Amino acid sequence: MDFFKDFGDVTYSFGNNELASVTPDISKYVDIVDQIKDDIAFLTYYNIKEGDRPDQVSLQIYGTTLYYWTFYLLNDKIRQQGWPLTNTEFQRYVKKIFPNTVLNTRENVSTKFKVGQIVSGNTSGASGKIIKRNLMLGQIVIEGEVNFTAGGETVSSVNSQGVTETVNVTSAVSERLAASYYTDTSGVVDVGVDSANGANPGNLLERGATVNEITNEQSYYDVNESLRQIKVIRPSLITTLIGSYKKALRV
Repeated sequence: MDFFKDFGDVTYSFGNNELASVTPDISKYVDIVDQIKDDIAFLTYYNIKEGDRPDQVSLQIYGTTLYYWTFYLLNDKIRQQGWPLTNTEFQRYVKKIFPNTVLNTRENVSTKFKVGQIVSGNTSGASGKIIKRNLMLGQIVIEGEVNFTAGGETVSSVNSQGVTETVNVTSAVSERLAASYYTDTSGVVDVGVDSANGANPGNLLERGATVNEITNEQSYYDVNESLRQIKVIRPSLITTLIGSYKKALRV
């Protein structure tokens, strides 16, 4: 890669290999770009469009594909989380990392429906294994895609002592469409549990009309969209800065 040609080479033994290989010295670091990454005199902004690749953005801004790597040095989010996904890539990604089914309940299940138990729907007849729970959000996560009744049903499970447990489920959804957190006008809210003197003591409170549900998919989508606006070096200064950067690497 053109980016590494000024780093110089070192010999390095990878893994359990006894013989060393010649490889670019990626331990080298210079802070020239860091020094100007917050200086508006050197920078402008670019909004990454759907399908834009780093090399394409470099070509659009600078007339060459060779300066794509500057985007990663200038933008911490891009360097840490990667280039924003296209809509197709995003949908494929969230389905991969959220492949399960979530049963939502307002009941307190802290003492029952433990991880590893098998849950069966009394109406749907569907069943599956509990792989995790979110007690604050009232979520029981079932492994894989399981067709419980979407609008809710009573489900049952036999615990390790052989006792049958039941819980009323308000809805069953794909894990990617399940709640990640809730917000209101003040920001993220703690949904909490009813007090001992409330209408439903010891169980989860109703969300209320002013509370918005942010799903797992929406949460990840917001992060992906936040990566689209990036800082870039002004075209009139790019040649000078890149020259200084490469000169410092060769010292």
